[in-house]
Amino acid sequence: MSIATNPSPDGKTLTIRISDRFDFTAHSALRAAYANNQPRYQAYVLDLRETDYMDSSALGMLLQLKEHAGGAKTAVQIRNAKPAIKEILSVANFQQLMTID
Repeated sequence: MSIATNPSPDGKTLTIRISDRFDFTAHSALRAAYANNQPRYQAYVLDLRETDYMDSSALGMLLQLKEHAGGAKTAVQIRNAKPAIKEILSVANFQQLMTID
């Protein structure tokens, strides 16, 4: 598991890329990726193109990120998720909580 961040040139959006497994082992690194950044970003994009596995603890981490981002549906976007990951998000109704592309 690795986490990489990339702020947008205008400083409004932080893209977080998660590789391999998105499970509890990512908790500290993910939290550090968004909570330690100042100023707070207006939007957060999770790029899951390299994520092969997601468990229920990852869903909890997504909810924590959403809360940190202010709670708006558009504040957190999930992009490039593989079909199996999209299915997990769909079963948990996360499309009602955040934007999933």
